[in-house]
Amino acid sequence: MNITALTRFVAAAEELHFPRAAQALGIPLPALYSSIDKLEAEVGHALFTRDGATPRLTPAGTLLLVEAKERIAAEPAPEQKPTAPAGGKAKASKGKGRAPVVKGQPKPYKKRQGR
Repeated sequence: MNITALTRFVAAAEELHFPRAAQALGIPLPALYSSIDKLEAEVGHALFTRDGATPRLTPAGTLLLVEAKERIAAEPAPEQKPTAPAGGKAKASKGKGRAPVVKGQPKPYKKRQGR
């Protein structure tokens, strides 16, 4: 079982409200639904009963909740990615190094186009 899927299941099981759980996790609601569906397919049992206004945990869901919390607690913390130091190289301008042209005036050192 994937730790990400277990984390999403635990959040949904504790909230017992899918939109609030998705908002707390910072993921879209369809992503939460699909990860729970995949987890139910992997386990082979329904984890939630969705017949009423609020979902409820099934007995299999209650057992998985305890196991999922243990697995998440036993998992080592994810490594922090190194952050780049502030600053960096200055980007070169794409212009020719002169001031912008004032509207209506010819470009300096440029002949006017004749008719």
